[in-house]
Amino acid sequence: MQAGIFKVCLVVITAIVNHPLLFPNNDSATDDLIIQKLKEREENLKLQQLELEQLLSHREPPREEEAEPENQPAGDESLWDFWSVMSMIVFLMIEVWRQDFLDNTSQEPSKEEDDLLFTGSSCHGIPFPSKTMLAIFHDQYIRTTTNDAARTKEFVEGFADDLLEALRSVCNRDADMEVEDSICVGSMYENWRVNKPLICDLLVPFAPPEPYYFRCQPWVSSKSIASHQQNFRSILVCGPEDASGCVCDRKKLGEDMLCLLHNPSSKKKVPKDVNLLCSKDSNYLDTDQVMKWFQTAITKAWGRISHKYEFELTFSHLDSPGALRVKFKSGKVISFNISPVVQYEDSDLYFISQFPGKNSSDELSSSIQWNLSFAVYERRFLKDVAKHLPGNSCHLSCLQIMTFLHSKQCQITGPRGLTSYHLKTVLLHLLLTRPYDDWNNIMLEDRLRDMFKSLEKCLLEKKLHHFMIGNSKLPDTVSLPEHFRTAEPLNLFRSFVLNRDLYQKTLTMFYEMIKNATVVINEYSFHIPVGPSIKN
Repeated sequence: MQAGIFKVCLVVITAIVNHPLLFPNNDSATDDLIIQKLKEREENLKLQQLELEQLLSHREPPREEEAEPENQPAGDESLWDFWSVMSMIVFLMIEVWRQDFLDNTSQEPSKEEDDLLFTGSSCHGIPFPSKTMLAIFHDQYIRTTTNDAARTKEFVEGFADDLLEALRSVCNRDADMEVEDSICVGSMYENWRVNKPLICDLLVPFAPPEPYYFRCQPWVSSKSIASHQQNFRSILVCGPEDASGCVCDRKKLGEDMLCLLHNPSSKKKVPKDVNLLCSKDSNYLDTDQVMKWFQTAITKAWGRISHKYEFELTFSHLDSPGALRVKFKSGKVISFNISPVVQYEDSDLYFISQFPGKNSSDELSSSIQWNLSFAVYERRFLKDVAKHLPGNSCHLSCLQIMTFLHSKQCQITGPRGLTSYHLKTVLLHLLLTRPYDDWNNIMLEDRLRDMFKSLEKCLLEKKLHHFMIGNSKLPDTVSLPEHFRTAEPLNLFRSFVLNRDLYQKTLTMFYEMIKNATVVINEYSFHIPVGPSIKN
């Protein structure tokens, strides 16, 4: 009897050990295979049960002196029934547990499985528009838009100069901020903007009245800039009580000696009632205060020159410092951004309260944080690299087509974590890695596919490095300050690591954008026969 009980227990243990839930194999089995294995195990159990019965039936009869009471056989049968019932209960519990577990795992996939859903997708096998269709689309749609951009830039630059001159005339030079000439930056002046409305971006440096001055401070005191705050800094408003750094402030030069830089007899008196636009209870420049000051100054300046023009000027976004909108009597509308900025030392870096078309509250946690703009250096790089590229280069055409497809996809699925600045950054990196001759216009399709592949790789890795910060491959002609070149690289896709839902939506939108590329380009081409699609 003990041997029988031992075999029954051995059967139960064997079934548990071999169960696919508790000890799963590396290879996933189908439902039919699992059912077949369960049937085989059932047959094995039946055979083992028959062997146990035969073993019990062929047992030698006990001796008379060792004979058991008459009720012992009934006890053996009841004990056998007890172990049989226990075995069935164990099997049933395991089976119910397995079904519940499979249902839960099918409804709640793990994070790793979410990522694997997209690694199977790839832009390599997705059809792209043919070379002929791309060339037709570029000539008939993008080139026409570029011609409109030239006229828009000419009007905006002339009007902005007139508006800023009027702004200076209405400001108190002794108590108000001093405004410099505007600087043209962005996609319109880099000649790749194609999405409408065509919007010009201009930077307007400003500074406090003498003897006050701005001092830009990093958020970290060390020489290396923190990876998560390399684009943010604070701006300290310094007054005449702060040491100027000249020797005459620290030493007595004598009665017969004068400092040629700081003549005490010509020192300017500190103006009264100066609005330094600082945050409350601090000496740091406040973005909200700057926005209110600049909008008020623009309104006064327009009131002085409005009689010269036959159009209306309004603010298109009240939460942006200088987002302006011109509306002519004919109904035509031209929009542009004039953003007040602070120059960083003697460089072409500028601190801006808010990038045009972007909500600053999504990134900045404090009103004394300022974004760092590399727009001047990026425009300079594109201008310098164009000197080495073929005369009919396709690098800007690739960026134009890619941003066009991205904008149309955003209209369908809504905006996600991908922006036109990310697309531009991908192009800038490719311009450094590919030979100049590869950017000939006849290779437009190949370079466009390279951009999509590179962007896909960055999305899957959740890593896209800023082109300027920490890029040791930058040419010397860019003249970027050295401590930004040697800083730790800045990951522009860091938000995807922190926000998983945004990442999944952005990946979905990216692959849908590629799939819809051929259809969208065909719709915006003027009834030209569609050429065959090319696949890898």
